[in-house]
Amino acid sequence: MLEDGKLFIGTSFDAKGAKVKGEYLDLRLANRHGLVTGATGTGKTVTLQVLAEAFSDAGVSVFAADIKGDLSGVAAKGEPKDFLVKRADEVELDPYVNDKFPVVFWDMFGAQGHPIRATVSEMGPLLLARLMNLNDTQEGVLNIVFRVADTQGLLLLDLKDLQALLTYVAENAAELTTQYGNVAKATVGAVQRQLLVLENQGGDKFFGEPALALADLIRTTRDGRGVINILAAEKLMSSPRLYATFLLWLLSELFEELPEVGDPDKPKLVFFFDEAHLLFDEAPKVLLDKVEQVVRLIRSKGVGVYFVTQNPLDVPETVAGQLGNRVQHALRAYTPREQKAVRAAAETFRPNPKLNTAQVITELAVGEALVSTLEGKGVPSVVQRTLIRPPAGRIGPLTADERKAIIQNSPVAGHYDETIDRESGYELLVKKAEDKAVVEADAADEGVFGGFFKTIFGGGGGGSARKGTLNPGQRVAREVTRTIVQRTAGDVAASIGKSVAGSVGSSVGRAVVRGVLGSLMKR
Repeated sequence: MLEDGKLFIGTSFDAKGAKVKGEYLDLRLANRHGLVTGATGTGKTVTLQVLAEAFSDAGVSVFAADIKGDLSGVAAKGEPKDFLVKRADEVELDPYVNDKFPVVFWDMFGAQGHPIRATVSEMGPLLLARLMNLNDTQEGVLNIVFRVADTQGLLLLDLKDLQALLTYVAENAAELTTQYGNVAKATVGAVQRQLLVLENQGGDKFFGEPALALADLIRTTRDGRGVINILAAEKLMSSPRLYATFLLWLLSELFEELPEVGDPDKPKLVFFFDEAHLLFDEAPKVLLDKVEQVVRLIRSKGVGVYFVTQNPLDVPETVAGQLGNRVQHALRAYTPREQKAVRAAAETFRPNPKLNTAQVITELAVGEALVSTLEGKGVPSVVQRTLIRPPAGRIGPLTADERKAIIQNSPVAGHYDETIDRESGYELLVKKAEDKAVVEADAADEGVFGGFFKTIFGGGGGGSARKGTLNPGQRVAREVTRTIVQRTAGDVAASIGKSVAGSVGSSVGRAVVRGVLGSLMKR
């Protein structure tokens, strides 16, 4: 699969069926991103597997979402089935060797892989607003919440912390309005309702600690092969906005954390963004601008981004213009929009005078594709009709037992599997509420109950209580009173964050809004 720094994709043929040449992806140009498109059932998943296997063999780590579960088969050795051996002969892949590849499984819900988490502060207000579908006014309040948390040293790690801060902002709206602008309690309530929806979609499982360390995605085995990280996304796809926002967060984190490397001989990581249309559907312009910025600049961090989707029109032109390596499977042209997509797809390729690109797109068989990759100094190759090579791993999903065995022997086994819940914004606010309740209880002892003690039991009332001179009756009355007050205050404090679970480290000075997708830079 790897020849002279290139990845073998397949073999191209002319209109008469004669071989033209082998089609390769140059590793030096693999970080110039790519696009894999085609209608359902045309072979996109197998192409994704072929590319993932090739990158792994080249020592490049891979991250890919597994929408249908089929991609998991890359972790098991393939079988030399007749149709695969025939395809290998047709594309002149010699030798054709079946193999299995190093895989780490991830799952936001922790069922089919290691749990994958992020903190609320890492996500930032822009992505959270997108995730909760907030309007401009609600997003403004969310920004105020993040600012208040930052200035008061209350890190937001999970949804419980965010809920607590929202309640705090609502209760102190009059004071905060003069400092940050109008904070309407009704708007805070609307954000809280959206937060509840997010929690019900599984957001409570995603936000928390231990947060994902990017180094665990970029690793190689002892024999130099890149690890293929597979995100189980079958269940996640029922919450498409959560899926898309998570992948965008991960992409932005890679951009933030990785150092500049220029144009390396091969990428550090290749990121496959399946069902890419979910990222761009109804996305506000400010978010699209940020996505374009990340895609444009992240290649210098050694990361290649490959969008996988059914229709090439799913990707905005500003982003599609950054995608140099293209694999186009068959498209259907039954409706005007589909016909437009066919024409648009044909126009994105460097023309081949011997090929009617628009016509061929509708005629491609399963496992065939139009391929154009960057070559030389980054110039796209002439588009060719290509038969995609067969994968070395298994085509189809792993069994439950096979997946379980791989998870148990994973290099990150035991590290992410248990949630950590340390002191964070929620706990600090609860503690403040309790301290305030104690002070108010003492004040009540000095005032109203002081007279009550003196009348009923005699003595010095609340003042004598501070000097330790309470008689037995006074002690009983005081303890009953304090218990009632503290229990009430505790119930109020507990209701501040009744939603989720959280944790926080010692880095209180860290800004809670992230760089390229927020308004403050990390420090």
